[in-house]
Amino acid sequence: MLALATFGFAANFWAWALISPLGPMFRDTGTLGRLSESDVALLVAVPVLVGSLGRIIVGALTDRYGGRVMFPLVSVATIVPTLFVGLVAIDSYSLLLVGGFFLGIGGTAFAVGVPFVNAWFPPERRGLAVGIFGAGMGGTAISALTTVKLYTDAGESAPFLITATVLALYAAVAWIVLRDAPGRVIASTPLLTRLVATARLPITWQACILYAVTFGGYVAFSVYLPAYLKTAHGLTPADAANRMAGFVIIAVLSRPLGGWLSDRLGPIPVLTGVLGVVTVCAGVSAGTPPLDGIGTVAFLVMAAALGAGSGATFALIARATDPSRVGGVTGLVGAAGGLGGFVPPLLMGYIYGRTDSYAIGLWLLAATAALTLLLTVVVVSRTARAHDV
Repeated sequence: MLALATFGFAANFWAWALISPLGPMFRDTGTLGRLSESDVALLVAVPVLVGSLGRIIVGALTDRYGGRVMFPLVSVATIVPTLFVGLVAIDSYSLLLVGGFFLGIGGTAFAVGVPFVNAWFPPERRGLAVGIFGAGMGGTAISALTTVKLYTDAGESAPFLITATVLALYAAVAWIVLRDAPGRVIASTPLLTRLVATARLPITWQACILYAVTFGGYVAFSVYLPAYLKTAHGLTPADAANRMAGFVIIAVLSRPLGGWLSDRLGPIPVLTGVLGVVTVCAGVSAGTPPLDGIGTVAFLVMAAALGAGSGATFALIARATDPSRVGGVTGLVGAAGGLGGFVPPLLMGYIYGRTDSYAIGLWLLAATAALTLLLTVVVVSRTARAHDV
């Protein structure tokens, strides 16, 4: 069940991230008209926004109907915008925005998988299990490594047709094979009532902040790094996409590690450590060091910290939340993480357009990580102790 859920998460995230690697190419070729840095930032950020907000509803629905129903449903719903973008919207900026909006449905798969996986494992193993599931965010790496090459070598529609086929196959297999955990607690209260009650839990808003920084930072870099590397370091779109894939792979591999360490050391020490690392690496990157040295090291170490921090956040949720509320909490926290990834690309594009520098945006990341570190030590640790975490 864990393997099936992880694959489904990866397939939906693959679709969710299809537009990002093409952003710099669209700007250079002029096929969509004259695009500014802000135009490209908006194009790659729109799927993130919808995928984020949609998790609130999808997470609550998963508490009610289970992953057995929701995984195939989300996968089938993602096929439509994937084909629309690849077959209809590929040469129109406005239609790409519309397609990207609905492509965000793929990003809601995360809110299906966490409660589904959580129900299959005892509390002392949930950190690693949810971390392994979270590695499905590597679907963005698949997109980064294949989209540009397929687009240029096999035709504009090729990456979208292939992804839609994978989603269709997964939806069929999931419908036949996937099963919810025995004894799963089914939420029976009205959706709005559950959302309000979930939002009032201290662990919810605290985890929202943690995930907005850790996973949000990962998402922001995974969608905007190609544009940043091309503009700040003069890389080609293909080279920038490949380097972004390296960033994503490091973060993906580190997410289960963060969950595993949290099972053994506790989530708070892990979160404290990774937020300190992000603070330092973002500050180093703000100086735009060369990529053949400290620049690459800073970005890759930051990727590892963001991935581990994402895993640690959900290890904390898994151990400090009632099982019947995990889907609702996941939806709200996942939304916060996605929104944390939506805002920075727009902000970076806006700042660069007026200053010709990315330094301010990276310093803002360093300051945000430092403040979140303080919150973790002072406030979140108190909540963790209250739940014997």
